[in-house]
Amino acid sequence: MGKKRVITKAGEEAIKMEEKIVSSKSKSLIKKTIEKGRIYINASYNNTSILITDLKGNALAWSSAGSLGFKGPKKATPFAASKVVSVLMEKARKMGLKTAEIYLKGIGGGRDMAIRSFASQGLDITMIKDITPIPHNGPRPKKMRRV
Repeated sequence: MGKKRVITKAGEEAIKMEEKIVSSKSKSLIKKTIEKGRIYINASYNNTSILITDLKGNALAWSSAGSLGFKGPKKATPFAASKVVSVLMEKARKMGLKTAEIYLKGIGGGRDMAIRSFASQGLDITMIKDITPIPHNGPRPKKMRRV
């Protein structure tokens, strides 16, 4: 390996580079404001994850009990679900979310508490829909074994 060379730029070039960096940062700081959205709650036996989207389905914010530091069976508790909701509502308030439709999936312990927490945080809930997949008879069973 050879020696590392340090290239110094003239004063004007350095100023131009700083302006480009500042302008790119200001573009990324533009926040999206949205009043209506959808909330998808996935409550399984092992975890509770919540996703906030706009009406088109673009993801705005998400969180789960595991990402907050809960481990093991504590992730699927109602307490963990309420903490996930409080973290998400802080993000949602910055975006200006006021009304939402809620879509529930799964049969975990945090599903009821998540809805109650959203309502107690001051969010207007216009609809609650259960989209839990329901098994139907499924594929054709195997043939009987002949001995």
